[in-house]
Amino acid sequence: MVEVRLENIVKKFGDTVALKGINLHIKHGELFTLLGPSGCGKSTTLRIIAGLDYPTEGKVWFGDQDVTNLSSSERGAVLVFQNYALWPHMTIFDNVAYGLKLRKLPKEEIKKKVEWALDLVKLRGFEDRYPTQLSGGQQQRVAIARAIVVEPKLLLLDEPLSNLDAKLRLEMRSEIRRIQRELGITVLYVTHDQEEAMAISDRIAVMNVGTVEQVGTPREIYEHPRTEFVASFMGKTNVIPAKVVERNGDRVTVEFESFRLENLHYTGESDNVVIVIRPERISLQPVEDGITLEGTVDLVEYYGFFIEVIGLFGETRIIARTIGSRDVGNIKPTMPVKFYIRRDDILVLPKQQL
Repeated sequence: MVEVRLENIVKKFGDTVALKGINLHIKHGELFTLLGPSGCGKSTTLRIIAGLDYPTEGKVWFGDQDVTNLSSSERGAVLVFQNYALWPHMTIFDNVAYGLKLRKLPKEEIKKKVEWALDLVKLRGFEDRYPTQLSGGQQQRVAIARAIVVEPKLLLLDEPLSNLDAKLRLEMRSEIRRIQRELGITVLYVTHDQEEAMAISDRIAVMNVGTVEQVGTPREIYEHPRTEFVASFMGKTNVIPAKVVERNGDRVTVEFESFRLENLHYTGESDNVVIVIRPERISLQPVEDGITLEGTVDLVEYYGFFIEVIGLFGETRIIARTIGSRDVGNIKPTMPVKFYIRRDDILVLPKQQL
């Protein structure tokens, strides 16, 4: 295990600044995820930590060791690529054993370590097969076995599940979490999938255009976003532009279209704000200390274990998500509807400048 620290990492490609002063602390034995849209800098950050690229400015620390200019092999970091990068002409045993053979370990020790790694990823008995004889999920397990068999200080996973179908992604993310916990190894995981990140991570860094917008546990990131970008990026949510029209200490009144929402918590200075409301926090039944919005139904969408009602409030569409059909009843498009929201479930954030 190892802790990783990034200090003021800047990365430039010509005139393009890919990373704009990244500071991160990844703790011993945690599964830490870099999450963000394409082009935000998460893979560049991963490559710098892996030693496959070097920062223009700043330092990378593994524990107390400055590894900024060390190669990947000198750092003890192993990267599992998105496309698995297995040797098609080698058996599964030889693929997993590849790094051990480079280290010139005795044959018997290699055999024991490979068997241990294959046991861990539940592929014992597949030693004599070739990658083309395995499913995508099995190939991903082989790639992970090949990485962990050399007992790295840090395991790096770059979009490891993006090539799998939905069912396999669910299975493999659980397997990755299980393996990480069994080994107690420090894992850095890169993904653009918010659900995936929240399901497996100890902590998440949400990245946007070369910066880190917020670091926290999945619950902190989802329930207490600090910026408009984090709020809108973390799953389906309602982000409504609004204006602060009254202030009383840290309580404000905001308006959007003709709707007025009073006594909301807000400590920002800007009067240009967004109202953030998670769909599951909106009820179709009255709630205590709530705000009522009256509009019309635009759409009703059935998803099995939950139903979404999309309401029109002026020109603003707001999504409410309810479990089961009891609250929805016979609601249909164009019918009047009331959305009820507890004040504490309404987040007011400064409007981010483009």
